[in-house]
Amino acid sequence: MYKCDNCFMTDPKLCKMVIGAGIIDVYIFDSRSLKTKRGILQKTIKRTQNRFNISIAEVGENDSLKRGRIGFSVVGNDRGYINSKIDKILNFIDSLELAEVLGSKIEIVSVSDVMDESDYLKDMFDRMGDYDGIQEG
Repeated sequence: MYKCDNCFMTDPKLCKMVIGAGIIDVYIFDSRSLKTKRGILQKTIKRTQNRFNISIAEVGENDSLKRGRIGFSVVGNDRGYINSKIDKILNFIDSLELAEVLGSKIEIVSVSDVMDESDYLKDMFDRMGDYDGIQEG
């Protein structure tokens, strides 16, 4: 039976969390006002959010008429899957042709050993005790 060296999980797929984050810089040719720019960015953000079910928002270049910056994040337990999903997100935003993608930056981080077994069990039993109305004496 598999036992992770870093935590108490017995399934190798569950012993880590993978976080993918990206920043996309875009240029909006048709923008003549901040209102127009924000409308185009909101279309891009909403369509991407609906398609991929991710966290995504405008994160910079707020006062520029033609430039925008979009940030997004994806969480899973497989690095290859997260990398593939980020590639699909970048390609999707580019294919919308609402704005020209000037550049992008991505980062993928694996997080393991978030908590050890004793912390997990203590937290679980504390919640059960609170839920059942059991108090320590």
